[in-house]
Amino acid sequence: MKKIKIFCAILCLIIFMCCGCSSKVNQKSTNTQRGTIGNNDKNQTIVVNKDKNTIKERYDVPKGYERISAEENSFGEFLRNSKLEKYGEKVKYYDGKTKDKPNVYDSVFDVDIGDRDLHQCADAVMLLRAEYLYQNKRYDEISFEFVGGFKAEYSKWRRGYRINIGQNSCTYYKGAEPDNTYATFRDYMDLVFAYSSTLSLDKELKSVDIDDMQIGDVFIKGGSPGHCAIVVDMAQNKETGEKIFMLAQSYMPAQQTQLLINPNDDNLSPWYSLDFGETLNTPEWTFTKNQLKRF
Repeated sequence: MKKIKIFCAILCLIIFMCCGCSSKVNQKSTNTQRGTIGNNDKNQTIVVNKDKNTIKERYDVPKGYERISAEENSFGEFLRNSKLEKYGEKVKYYDGKTKDKPNVYDSVFDVDIGDRDLHQCADAVMLLRAEYLYQNKRYDEISFEFVGGFKAEYSKWRRGYRINIGQNSCTYYKGAEPDNTYATFRDYMDLVFAYSSTLSLDKELKSVDIDDMQIGDVFIKGGSPGHCAIVVDMAQNKETGEKIFMLAQSYMPAQQTQLLINPNDDNLSPWYSLDFGETLNTPEWTFTKNQLKRF
């Protein structure tokens, strides 16, 4: 009987020590390891710094890679420094419901999409571009075409001109006092969201070779339905020259912009290899390599 008691005491002590160690491991770091990199050190991991709130700070590059340089005040620098929601937050739809879909996104952009079904795929890309130009006071460059071909210019909108939407044509008219506040800018963008789409954005962008990809380029298929996703960061292997990139999208119905996972390679996700072949498979759409375009 005495031996049994001693054995039980030792067993309880072992269990206690194991549980304590497990708890400490779970509380030790705010980082998450996404997986091992198949073409590098087998013990290497993609690290997500969960306490950081920008793409650049939250997502480390794989060992042997370095981020491709982006000029100061460039669109590329703006995108990789985009602010993200707290890690683990769910994408919100325009009606307040959550996009609780597994294996689609890893982070959510900190963006207010309003309460109307407007901020879809092309709209998210246009807003990122317009926000960049607005923050850099490049107001004359903020313009987007409606599906019908009308060119909506923010330079006129901020001077008080508004757009009369006709059945067959659109015209400007003086409808407000000059105003360049952010609220006025977002009113303009909401109108763009309502009358532009992948069809019009596809026509505005210029095609680029896949090997010349830059941060800010857009994979786009114009149509109804169509879809697009924007390149928000890139890195390159210092020895082999292999390039990797990250993608962001919105979707239907209107929802917050999200950083996509890579469904083709759990070990590399959320990075994608530029050597993806003829087709690029993303969680909710498949693009071809000749569908890459640029502002």
